[in-house]
Amino acid sequence: MSQIPMTVEGAQALRDELHELKSVKRPAIIEAIAEAREHGDLKENAEYHAAREAQGFCEGRIQDIEAKLSNAQIIDVTKLPNTGKVIFGTTVTILNLETDEEVTYRIVGDDEADIKNNRISVNSPIARGLIGKELDDVVNINTPNGMVEFEITNVEYR
Repeated sequence: MSQIPMTVEGAQALRDELHELKSVKRPAIIEAIAEAREHGDLKENAEYHAAREAQGFCEGRIQDIEAKLSNAQIIDVTKLPNTGKVIFGTTVTILNLETDEEVTYRIVGDDEADIKNNRISVNSPIARGLIGKELDDVVNINTPNGMVEFEITNVEYR
């Protein structure tokens, strides 16, 4: 598996979720399975089957998070000099030259992307169009609404 780019915050969120799964949810599921077993016949025991299904989801998520963390390339842009260049982890403000609408995005890893909080995946069309560009550059990005021209008005390494 190749390296997975991740911000410091994204890696910490995964570590927190992993801790929660291992120390809280896993023991609760084990207890639910034990309790359901006490009810007798396992073939027709809905509580037992539900607990086993929850256990499968929990264990799968634990494996998924551990794999991502073991292959994570954690990038802390606050430790890099701000050259005005758009890279992974930067916060970029772009101006739509057609509508004069300004929007700010933080370029993050796939697991951290949340468009409602203006966090876009490094693999999104907008991020791919911005990576490598610099402050005051004008870029054409192919969006779902067609080709749009943007100007990079601010690049922050925070």
